[in-house]
Amino acid sequence: MGIDLESIKAGQPLPEIKLPPIDRTTLALFAGASGDHNPIHIDIDFARKAGMDDVFAQGMLPMAYLGRLLTSWVPPQRLRGFSARFAGITHLGDVLTCSGKIVEQIDHDGERLGKFEIQAVNQSGEVKITGEALIVF
Repeated sequence: MGIDLESIKAGQPLPEIKLPPIDRTTLALFAGASGDHNPIHIDIDFARKAGMDDVFAQGMLPMAYLGRLLTSWVPPQRLRGFSARFAGITHLGDVLTCSGKIVEQIDHDGERLGKFEIQAVNQSGEVKITGEALIVF
């Protein structure tokens, strides 16, 4: 963790995290952990019947990676808000890099918060998910 939140200035990037390639094992394990057993994410025959070439990641998987980005440098109890918008399908083999930056500091309910823009992109630079987080200083 070790980030001095007081010294963070608008525009300053957060330390990135790069994840291993998405594979079938990751999808199966995340299905068990999240309870999202939609067969389009784990059954190739079902995915093909739905018009896809193969299975693809649950939308919440890259969001979970963004959560890991945040909690890798601040304790979870400092997180006051976390939202995301899905921007594209995360395919098998995608290597996601999660990054972010502080965009402003605000006062809310007696707390000093940093507002952060966060995102996950694949190895081709395609944005898969974007979001925001509020972290107390």
